Amino acid sequence: MTLIFSSLGRTVFVGFVFLALIVYVLGGKLSDWEFLFIFRWLHVMCGVMWVGLLWYFNFVQIPSMVKLSDEQKPAISKVIAPSALFWFRYAALFTVITGLIVAQLNGYLHQAFALKAPYRAIGFGMWIALIMAFNVWFIIWPNQKRALGIISVGADLKAKSARLATLVSRLNTSLSIPMLFLMVAQSHNTTWFALSS
Repeated sequence: MTLIFSSLGRTVFVGFVFLALIVYVLGGKLSDWEFLFIFRWLHVMCGVMWVGLLWYFNFVQIPSMVKLSDEQKPAISKVIAPSALFWFRYAALFTVITGLIVAQLNGYLHQAFALKAPYRAIGFGMWIALIMAFNVWFIIWPNQKRALGIISVGADLKAKSARLATLVSRLNTSLSIPMLFLMVAQSHNTTWFALSS
């Protein structure tokens, strides 16, 4: 057991093996609906990682940095933050990709993007998620590279980059609240956004 769980890669692999065994025991082969479900499940898993890391940064890491001594800060900025930002960026990317696949497989991609009934809730959620993903890749990450010293810049630009990355990360945290609500609202057939135009 120590051999398996001492490695994150092996731990995740074992999770997928457990899943495959459960699916096999419950019936084995995938119908079209179950194929769609796999992408929805991947979408949720990636989204949990993305929003989980977003909230980790905003609820834990950023507020904790002011409490750390100068000797402790490099452990966060040189080791933990770059690794967390890697998973954060790619979780955002794969959340968007799997979400688009789910919408296409369900046949509502165009209607959702156009905010047409009955897909307004998911459409608003998709647009918010796209804005958040854009922020991750094109504002937060470039500024974090400067703030963390991955790219060498002067002290003033480093401080400005850290501030901008924090503010946009906080924006994404705010956007994650309605985005998550809208995603859940659509799957529970709420009528708030499904009214005809």
